[in-house]
Amino acid sequence: MRLLLINPNTTVSMTEKAAKAARAVAGVGTEIIAVTSQTGPASIEGYYDGALAVPGMLRELKLRQAAGYDAVIICCFDDTGLDAARMFCDVPVVGLCEAAVSMAGFIAQRFSVVTTLERSRILIDNLVQRYGMGARAKVRASDIPVLELENSSSGAIGKLRATIERALAEDGAEAIVLGCAGMTDLARDLQVLYGVPVVDGVAAAVKQAEALVSLGLGTSKRSSYAAPLPKPFLGAMQEFAPVSSIEVSGA
Repeated sequence: MRLLLINPNTTVSMTEKAAKAARAVAGVGTEIIAVTSQTGPASIEGYYDGALAVPGMLRELKLRQAAGYDAVIICCFDDTGLDAARMFCDVPVVGLCEAAVSMAGFIAQRFSVVTTLERSRILIDNLVQRYGMGARAKVRASDIPVLELENSSSGAIGKLRATIERALAEDGAEAIVLGCAGMTDLARDLQVLYGVPVVDGVAAAVKQAEALVSLGLGTSKRSSYAAPLPKPFLGAMQEFAPVSSIEVSGA
């Protein structure tokens, strides 16, 4: 089984961190192919960054359409471009937020998602509502710019721990979801420290992608995720103009 993990931001160290976490939980025989977007922001913090990250992420999908992979993981907790990628692909495409909150729902009645900045909290809260977990989850911001997670001397870990402690004390949280791909390397230690399940979106997405592939399930091409219709695209978007019914395939 081959899983394509795409980091939609342009920070290579974050891709490497996520790839390491993905390989640590992948099953025997699962290959993780990790790629970094070459176009867009260095980190994704809110709707503007996310919108400008989507073309670079789709370009990485397009470049690898003939490589042959069984599923795609969009490695950003904002689920950046997830619906667009599902229209682009017939193989399963998994987003970190959707994977993590659905997994948390199996192990806890109440859980808190701990993310980075307030602007990201609002976006993720909207996603949690969309995924049907609004009544069971609270989203908290830790006031951490994403790139500070790459700097061990930034104080980001202390802020993250303080936010988790507030979630456990004030939210009635029975589990914690880490709401940023840049936190993936912290999950195991935090679980030991606080004695509650800590769900990492990267690991959750890998296992859910493996499950979908094992069950022989691909993205439905009826209605919502039907392939884009061929039409002219102008200017810088010309390269993304659909020319056939399915642009990307796992075959």
